[in-house]
Amino acid sequence: MNQVKSSLPTNLPEVIYTPDSHLRKPGKLIRDMFSDLAKSKELAWRLFMRNISAMYRQTMLGYFWAFLPPIATTLVWVFLNSQKIVSMGDTRIPYPVYVMIGTLLWQVFLDALNSPLRLVTSSKAMLAKVNFPREALIIAGIYEVFFNLLIRAVLFIIILICFKVAVPLTFLFAPIGILSLIMLGLMFGILLTPLGILYQDFGKGIMIITSLWFFLTPIVYPPPTSFPANMITKLNPVSPLLVTTRDWLTIGSVEHLSGFIIVTVITFILTLMGWIFYRISMPHLIARLGA
Repeated sequence: MNQVKSSLPTNLPEVIYTPDSHLRKPGKLIRDMFSDLAKSKELAWRLFMRNISAMYRQTMLGYFWAFLPPIATTLVWVFLNSQKIVSMGDTRIPYPVYVMIGTLLWQVFLDALNSPLRLVTSSKAMLAKVNFPREALIIAGIYEVFFNLLIRAVLFIIILICFKVAVPLTFLFAPIGILSLIMLGLMFGILLTPLGILYQDFGKGIMIITSLWFFLTPIVYPPPTSFPANMITKLNPVSPLLVTTRDWLTIGSVEHLSGFIIVTVITFILTLMGWIFYRISMPHLIARLGA
């Protein structure tokens, strides 16, 4: 009898599924998480390119849609303030610059918050049929956040030139603030994604909550100093990150640095916990999607 050699590869990774919880071996869980994160980069880039192409391909205005939200928001609030319909108080920089930068930073946070649920929802069919690191969807969302940020940075440069606002040396710290805003948005987005997949109410609720959240954040007005408004600002995790980053970009002096540090540290911890929750819950959610 002739011996037939198998042409199948023998070095394929062996995957064993057990009913044991991943939390029983936290060390292995963390190693697998970061291993899959590293493996996700190429796929995440392909997903990012696909999503960006699809997002702007069939639009008349194209990339202008990235500029439209901050421009529209700034024009509305500048008009309301100039006509004394609402009084926003004194700002240390020209009010249009203040609103534009605040709105741009808010949009960074909002993009990061919405990206996990949006990408997972749009990839339901692929998740049910293809086994790939789920972290690729999160990384693709981060790529989109930075892409939109780079486009909108043009508005930041233009408005600084138009109003002749000098940029202080503290602008070098601004990337830290922007990364903190992105991480805060991702933390909320990752924690809400499993619930958003199961119940569409969460996706609709996010839109309502963020609309109210906008007015509770000192984006178009200076941080209040009187009670209870100042307490609301202090309890709002976005406020110290946004205000500090805007101060680094424009005036140099920072008044909420301690709050910035506290929120950033807590956000980092909760983001890691949210990632673990996302990692553990996704197989169960995918099984339900495929049922």
